Amino acid sequence: MEPNIPRGAEEQSTAYLMEDSDFSETAKFISQILMEENIDQRPLYDTLTLQVTEKSFYDALTGNIPLSPNPNQHPLLLSPQAQTTITEHGLSDLDSSLQQNLFNDADSVSHFKRGLEEATKFLPPVSNLVTGQYPNGEQPINTFEGNSYGFQSRKNHEREEIDTREEEHEGRGHKQSALSLVDETDLSDAIDRVFLSVENVCIEHSSLQNGALKPKAPEVGKGRSKKQGRKKETVDLRNLLLMCSQSVYANDIRTANELLKQIRQHSSPVGDASQRLAHYFANGLEARLIGAGSGAIGTFSFVSSKRITAAEFLKAYQVFLSATPFKKFTYFFANQMIVKAAAKAEIIHIIDYGILYGFQWPILIKFLSNREGGPPKLRITGIEFPQSGFRPTERIEETGHRLANYCKRYNVPFEYHAIASRNWETIKLEALKIERNELVAVNCHMRFEHLLDESTIEVNSPRNAFLHLIRKINPDIFTQIIINGSYDAPFFATRFREALFHYSAIYDMFDTVITSENEWRMTIESELLGREVMNVIACEGSERVQRPETYKQWQVRNTRAGFKQLPLNEELMAKFRSKLKEYHRDFVLDENNNWMLQGWKGRIFNASTCWFPA
Repeated sequence: MEPNIPRGAEEQSTAYLMEDSDFSETAKFISQILMEENIDQRPLYDTLTLQVTEKSFYDALTGNIPLSPNPNQHPLLLSPQAQTTITEHGLSDLDSSLQQNLFNDADSVSHFKRGLEEATKFLPPVSNLVTGQYPNGEQPINTFEGNSYGFQSRKNHEREEIDTREEEHEGRGHKQSALSLVDETDLSDAIDRVFLSVENVCIEHSSLQNGALKPKAPEVGKGRSKKQGRKKETVDLRNLLLMCSQSVYANDIRTANELLKQIRQHSSPVGDASQRLAHYFANGLEARLIGAGSGAIGTFSFVSSKRITAAEFLKAYQVFLSATPFKKFTYFFANQMIVKAAAKAEIIHIIDYGILYGFQWPILIKFLSNREGGPPKLRITGIEFPQSGFRPTERIEETGHRLANYCKRYNVPFEYHAIASRNWETIKLEALKIERNELVAVNCHMRFEHLLDESTIEVNSPRNAFLHLIRKINPDIFTQIIINGSYDAPFFATRFREALFHYSAIYDMFDTVITSENEWRMTIESELLGREVMNVIACEGSERVQRPETYKQWQVRNTRAGFKQLPLNEELMAKFRSKLKEYHRDFVLDENNNWMLQGWKGRIFNASTCWFPA
């Protein structure tokens, strides 16, 4: 029997191709969120933190796992700062009676305090352990060079391992961030201009001054000058990290600490790519040495970090969107395939697993508004991890309100349904409220790595269960974008090595396309990438939620679950190849077995494809 290929999926008409101007809707959407009241004070809606802390507190309170699995360790090896953070963001949301039941034994409280005091004596300074902290309390210089977003021009990547940028950094005067010189409206206009013409991102160098964009000459290699006449010590930080990981794996604490000391001497969160990478990998190794992969360290690594605000995340995300083609291409890819499948549909129902802020959908909304014959009705079911506290769906519902306002602006009929769930594979089919005569599209954008797999303590694979749920939904199209990684091994040494290679490429990419002093680059590297690294290295079992697989592994999983791939749209791929020329030459766009692959210098970071029930 011929498979039910979605309507319009085989058409290759330019009438359905989105344009660059459509992507500016994402920039406008982010700018509008930044102008919301109290956005600067609101904590980041961080799904990774939500998943880890919720699991940690649940297990601790119900007794599923001990807080300190090693009997020779004191319970909860946390600093006083971490204790305060946990109290503020975790136990404060619990029912008061539950707290009384937990701490009603005076002797238990006394023993806990004494153990905590003893444990903190053995902790290193917090700034050396927690990601997002800077030495001696220093904060990064808010300097933007090259253009308003701090992008660098093309250059030679062959550089020495150790750079003297830190010395120049210390001697450089602190400048006020250029972004602080403009109000939100001007910032929004500037961002719109960037997205309307990608050339502004990759070729034109400009700065935000007095509320306007003023071009200036490119400053090639700025920030990379080295002091002359100074003998440099060459250190192989990657090899030191590998040796240290082997010592940690062998429980050779003395050697591990000696190697960590060497790594600390030559690494820095404000250095070059290898120095920054080494700094955050050293954080993970140090945390693992202290906690031996315990649940306590898993909680500590997330809730005691800087906890950036939503506004800080959004501004950092703008930089990432502008400097790299990854999100632009993946959003276009998924939306284009949905549009082609729904060419004649009167109702489109998108079930979005991991909707977060909904950045993907303003592009689609604008495009649907211009559809010949009028826009269809758009239904979105937004699924996300629950927010802690008594209003688990609050942030997911806020995303729905923002999307509803966008649909109202473009006269697109809209309906939204929010679902908060920690275990997506257990969501019941009836909870999705699928109706007859609607085209159903399931979308999951780079969130599969947060599902547990066979290498965990789980008996049944949540990943396979999740795919079987999608198969029961029987969608017309299933758009899948995954982080392509091979650092999901249950064996620490193998996982560490693969993670080192993967994140080396990511830090090198940022070092190439964004200037060293860009504060939003530092935010990405410390509060997002740095905490991912911490989770991969320091956590085990259900605490380790960064578990990416390769696209080839997902190919096998999906095929076994009863899905068949749709072919790539060659016209769209040709457009992507043309657009890629406007970015740095080391960005990679390739295809294999109907997967669109993106990466840097030959290493594939993410992969995109579409499926339908076989």
